[in-house]
Parts: sequence; structure tokens; C-alpha cells
Amino acid sequence: MDRQDGYLPIADHGLIGDGRGSALVGRDGAITFMCVPRFDSPPLFCGLLDRRRGGRFLMAPDDVRHSTQRYIHHSAVLVTEMRTPTGIVEVTDAFALHPAARLETNGRSGTGRLLRTARVTHGEVNLHVSLRPRGGGRVTRAPHGWHVQCTAQQLPLHLTCSHALAGLDSTIDMTAGDQLSLTLGWEPTTSPGNHDAVDAAMRQTVRAWQRWSAHVVQAVPQPELVRRSAITLKLLDHMDNGAIVAAPTSSLPECIGGARNWDYRYVWIRDAAYAVFALRRIGLPQEAGRFLHWALSTAQWQEQPLVLYDVDGRPPAPERIDHDLEGYRRSPPVRWGNAAAEQIQHDIYGEILDCAFQWSATGGTLGSELWQRLAHLAQKARTAWSTPDHGIWEVRTPGRPFTYSAAMCQVALDRAARLAHRLHLPGDADAWAKEAHHLTERILKEAWDDATGALTEHLGTGGALDSSLLALPLRRVLPADHPRMIATTRAIADRLGAGQGLLHRYLPQQSPDGIDQPEGAFLLCSFWLVDNLAGQGRIDEAHQLFDRLCSYANPLGLLPEEIDPTTGMFLGNFPQGLSHVGLISSAVVLARTLRGDRPELSTQAWFS
Repeated sequence: MDRQDGYLPIADHGLIGDGRGSALVGRDGAITFMCVPRFDSPPLFCGLLDRRRGGRFLMAPDDVRHSTQRYIHHSAVLVTEMRTPTGIVEVTDAFALHPAARLETNGRSGTGRLLRTARVTHGEVNLHVSLRPRGGGRVTRAPHGWHVQCTAQQLPLHLTCSHALAGLDSTIDMTAGDQLSLTLGWEPTTSPGNHDAVDAAMRQTVRAWQRWSAHVVQAVPQPELVRRSAITLKLLDHMDNGAIVAAPTSSLPECIGGARNWDYRYVWIRDAAYAVFALRRIGLPQEAGRFLHWALSTAQWQEQPLVLYDVDGRPPAPERIDHDLEGYRRSPPVRWGNAAAEQIQHDIYGEILDCAFQWSATGGTLGSELWQRLAHLAQKARTAWSTPDHGIWEVRTPGRPFTYSAAMCQVALDRAARLAHRLHLPGDADAWAKEAHHLTERILKEAWDDATGALTEHLGTGGALDSSLLALPLRRVLPADHPRMIATTRAIADRLGAGQGLLHRYLPQQSPDGIDQPEGAFLLCSFWLVDNLAGQGRIDEAHQLFDRLCSYANPLGLLPEEIDPTTGMFLGNFPQGLSHVGLISSAVVLARTLRGDRPELSTQAWFS
């Protein structure tokens, strides 16, 4: 099996979870990243970040020569088939859901159990079962299995098995037709690991996922990838309250050997507005509504909102470097926590007010206290746009007056004015609307660079190109077919293009970010390019680019944050929620063109 520096490629993994915690399962039958009971819990296994010290949960035969992975139809139950010279075994993995779980209504659905079954379909194999939590733990024998008190995670584990295990590292001889069933639990109670109980739990879990995924709209291009993207976002959905984490992993590098390694197991307010747009339009209004409710009500913001929160709406843990782990393919540092929570990012005003606007549009109410807080953010946006911040890309240098941040201040003013007018709320709605219009004009003037022939990353002279400006039509700051957006789109495609339809966010040598290292191409920006092409009436180009981007998904339909444009290798945390949001959103935009409607982001569609 192909490995690089002793590690499986990032693309050779599938995601399983239960809406509270999650795990990555490798094509080699090893779980090498798993956080329970919460997405942001200390990892139980993180062999993906250190193959010797990180820990793993292996269920695989000797001498695997070939392997493939697939999800059971329209579910989050994963099957890994491994072939050896003597036989074939299928390992099926899932986080068990409650028998009556209805994912469409959210609420807690998980049971706190990982199910693993191995079934030999041909020949005979020697199956290895090895459970090694990071940091080890105190092991005691229990009926039908073992108890492990994990020291580093302060987590009790209960391993039960249909076969007698000699210990936490055992080998079982199996022949065609044999099945081995395991249950790993971390809640106070757990069910037995016998075949019948595990098979019943697997079937119940498959049915729950299939009931939920049947709601996903399929009248879009690439319908199966859209459905898989929706399931992936649901796996990142903290079902207790509707928050959606950016990714289930930490510190997978954006450049092999580099330091662009961040912890993404948190919730960005920015993601809510993008995700809600996508979820509402593919038949998932409840998920959209709960994420909006979380952003407006659960996240603890008053005077100055944070950029990101934990799933409970609290500030994340302070960022720290884990010196005990070597990093994926020896790419340190490994980080836990995220210091971006301490940054100033002015786009947050527009993100929150856009959430409120969408909340209102779907029937949500804005109480007086919430509106008072929202109006306060609109007031702050009136002056914040001209002052430096760290921007959407969370640079670790002194701030600049980023164009995207100014544009989102325009969104804050525009949405506040619209809400006040529509709902007859108190506030200076006419002044907000007037200032939003003037701010658009200032962006067109002050972010434009004649030499570049495009809008640039920051207001004033000397700015470089920045793919975040492709989002301006999505946020209704400028229509995609405005002459300066057309020119900006062309310049970004030409000069930030990485080949094969991929885009860089920016070029670090021209846009200092405090890291001064290369990175891969950023998938979300490429989907934004699809949307702009469609909005400019370049429909065939938009569809061709969309199909090309979809071809980067791994065989399971999962996408990373970034792609190495020279090799196609996955980079960054995986799977990345916003990449899947981008895929869904572009599919929705293109579906409109297939129906013969006006391009959604065009001037004609905006003002007709």
C-alpha cells in the first residue's frame, strides 16, 4: 500500500461520526484520527499526526496488497475492502445512532459507540486487532472484552468483541464466511459486541442516514456528489445545537514540511452564512435554521464578536503547540486551539447581520435585545471598514484595510437597513442604506488598481490580487457582471491560477501573511470562480470548471481544504466543510442556468 514518509495520503481516508465526535478511517483499516466525545476533545487516536506516538485502532489482515473504500448507499457507514494474497476481508465502520434517531430533527442521536465488523468474503486471513490510544492507559479485563482508562484524555473506554481477545493487540485466524464484531464505547453504558447486536445497530444506523439523506434535492449537476457533500456537512454538524465545525481534524499541513498547520475543530461565524445559503437550497432548511440560531443566539458575542467559537459558543482553548508529535509526514508544528479567535476581523459584522437577514427571510424572529445588538454591529461597521484588520485569511502580520472586510461592512449596513425597513425596527435605516451604497462606490474606487486592472486585496495603492474578492457577488456587494468584477475575475484566473482550474488564495510573496511559505490551491476559491463565470453568462465554462473541480474528490466523494496543483495531492484539514459548501453552492447556481433562468449573480437577476 502506497505510503509517503510512512503515512497514508490524506485522500486515502473516509469520515464517520455521530454529530458529536468523529473519526478518520484509512484505506489500511486503521483509525488514525478520532476525537470523542466531542469534535474538540483531546484526540483518542492521532496516528495521522505521528505514526509512532499518536495511537491508532487497527483492524486489518496481514500483507494487504490492495484496498478500496465505499460508503453504504446514501449513508455515513463506511466499508473498507482489503485484499491479501490469501483472502479478502471487508471492514465496516460506523458511529452507532439511536434506534429511533431522526437526523432531520437534530438533537442528540449518537450512542457513544464505534462499531467495527470484519467479514471474510474469500479465502482466509490473519486479522489483526490493535487498540492503542494516544498516551496509553490502565487496562483491565472485563466480560467479553477490556476496559481502558485513558490517561491523556481522561476517558474510559469499553471494548467488547464477538471473539475472545487475548489483549489489546490480538490476531484472529478467519476463513470465508467468518465475521468478527467489535464495539468501542466511551459512554457509561455500552452494548455487547456479539454479531446480532452489532449487525442490528449497523442496520439501524444505515436506515437513519438514508432517511435523512432522502431529503437532499437532486435536481442539480453532480447530484451524487452534492448528496455526499450534504452528508459530510451533517457529519460536521454538532447535532445537539446545530453548530457546524470547519473540519474534524487539526494540523494537517497546507504545505508538506511547512508550518501552515491549524486546528479547524471549531465553528467560524463566517461559515454560517455560506453554509446556510447552500443547505437551504438543497432541501435542508432545518439544518440551516439551527446553524443560524446557533450563530445568533448560542455564540456568546456582545460588544465585539469573536471569529470562531467552540461548539458550545464559547471562546476556544488558547492555541498551543504539541511538541510530542512530529506532524503529518514530519510537518510540525501540531497545534491544538486556534489563535485566530484573538484576531480582529471586521468581516464578522457583515457575517452576523447576513445570518440575521437569512434568519428573518426564513420566518425567524428578531427580539428587541437581539436587534439592539445587531444594530450596534451595524454602527460599528460604519467606521471599522477603513481600519486595518487580519482579514478573511487570518494573516499573522500587522493588519491591513482588507477589501473583503470593507465589503462585509457594506453587507452589515445593507442588511441592517433592509431588516429595519422590512420589520419596522428602530434604527437609522436610511443612513445605513446610504452608507452601504457609498461604501460600494469607495470599494470600486479605492480597491481598484489601474496597473493590475483589477480590484485588489486592500484599500489604497499597492494591493495585490486576492481570490476572496470572488465572493463579492455571492454576498451581493457587486454583481458578477459588473465591469470591474469581470476584470477582477479575469485577472485572478490568469495570475492566481494554479492550473487545472485551481486557484491560489493569494501569493504570499506579494501578500505577506506572516508565514512566508508556499501552500496549495484553495478549493473554495475555485468554486467561487464557477459562480462568477455563471453570473457573467459564461455558462459552458462554468459547467466545465465545476466538473473539473468535482473530479478532485476522492473515491468517497470527500474534498480537502487545498490541492497540490502539481500532483493533485490533498493538503490541509480534511474533509473541509467549506469545500463541500462551495460544491453545493456552485451546483445550485448552475442548476438555475440549466433551467434557462437568468444567471443568479448577474445584474439582470439582482434587479429584475
